[in-house]
Amino acid sequence: MFKPFVYIQDLNLSYHHKVVLKDLYWEMNVGESYAIGGQSGTGKTSLAKAIAGLVPYQGSIEIDFNVQSKLPREVLYVESWYQFKNLEGVANFYYQQRYTSQQAKETLTVHAELVSYGKEKGLHLDQVEPILEALGFSTFASSQLIELSSGEHKKLQLVKALWLKPQLLIIDQPYTGLDVASRKNLNILLDQAAGEGVQLILVCNDPELPNCIRSFAEIIDGNLVKVDALESSNSIENPSIEIPDFLKESPVYSSYDIVKMVNVNISYGEKQVLKNINWEVKAGEKWLLQGHNGSGKSTLLSLVNGDHPQSYANELYLFGNRRGSGESIWDIKQHIGLISPEFHWYFDPTATVWQSIASGFYDTVGLFQQLPYTKSTQVDELIKYFGLTENKNELLNALPLGKQRLVLLARTIIKNPELLILDEPCQGLDQQQTKHFNRLVDELCSNGMTLIYVGHFESQLPTCIEKRILLEKGEVKVVETILESV
Repeated sequence: MFKPFVYIQDLNLSYHHKVVLKDLYWEMNVGESYAIGGQSGTGKTSLAKAIAGLVPYQGSIEIDFNVQSKLPREVLYVESWYQFKNLEGVANFYYQQRYTSQQAKETLTVHAELVSYGKEKGLHLDQVEPILEALGFSTFASSQLIELSSGEHKKLQLVKALWLKPQLLIIDQPYTGLDVASRKNLNILLDQAAGEGVQLILVCNDPELPNCIRSFAEIIDGNLVKVDALESSNSIENPSIEIPDFLKESPVYSSYDIVKMVNVNISYGEKQVLKNINWEVKAGEKWLLQGHNGSGKSTLLSLVNGDHPQSYANELYLFGNRRGSGESIWDIKQHIGLISPEFHWYFDPTATVWQSIASGFYDTVGLFQQLPYTKSTQVDELIKYFGLTENKNELLNALPLGKQRLVLLARTIIKNPELLILDEPCQGLDQQQTKHFNRLVDELCSNGMTLIYVGHFESQLPTCIEKRILLEKGEVKVVETILESV
């Protein structure tokens, strides 16, 4: 009788004192590759980490590695985000630090990271080149880890995983932060790996999966249930709750000119990241910012939200004032509501849900002062709107990733800002949560708010977007109107 490759029996696991997996039984046969989907918070990541031996659990998990195979007899888990460290082993960077070249020298380059990983795992560097090429990552060899965007960090972890080719590869949210071309190429690489004997478990709800994924499962009531396909309709529809009154009011604009860039250039040493950027954003406009991973989107946004130190060396106007005319970074941030994957990395995970949302009034990463009654009421209204009432006193890091994103999205809009910057805001959200948030964005922007929205997929965007700017290798490739304003 053949033994299953993965055999799980009576698995029980709690996440921050909440039972998520209960008496779970599952067999994964030799040669199978799975996609595990379902609603956010059901325990998908917890199960993946348990199989990889990264979290404590009760019960039995057995992996029957093939001793005849040339592939490493190990389970490799690629998390949805990767927290890198500097040369001294420290991971607690602050948000603006990634744009400061002096600080960047404290982290390894991509090439040095790969050399170190190759030595640790006994791999040859020449074998990683085709993977780097396929994922469009060859040009990042000299980049410091701290300079990479979330999508670029994701690519680096995928590169290392596909280079290693373990017998069991588990990838949590494999497509997070990747552009369309990178997603397609990743699926080709995953099919190639499966053809060489790698068995895959992909934790995601994405419809466009590699051909080798022929088995599907969802966690329902703490147990893993095999399904014919991953259906987004299984998500619970968010109740229709009217937007809070304080967010129905149009923002009070300090200037009709929100952003103006004239021949803006940004370089790190000899590497030019932005080249002769000319771009204007007027009050009330809704922009879509697009471009492949590494095209310069994150750097462009860092100029807009006041984080990039090289903004002083360029002709850049924010809210009617030239950058460097005496305003502080906090003066700029008073006008802006921001959410991005990078900001999520650096946010204080020990703040409660209520404190996290309230901190948006003061542009801090935690709440350090008492809120007046009116603002406290607004926090409560927004918590109700987002369906977070039961979680309001929980710690941010005790929530599943999807709900953490909703908390930070609520924080972003709490002060009804003049400019809303949403940099891939729906990473980590399931399809229903994505629709719910984008409906909120549409409601907000109908009252005159200015929007810059970064997203790779037109099917996951708000309908209010009017204009589009496309970056390619640091240059403006396209500026166009896609929806005539009324």
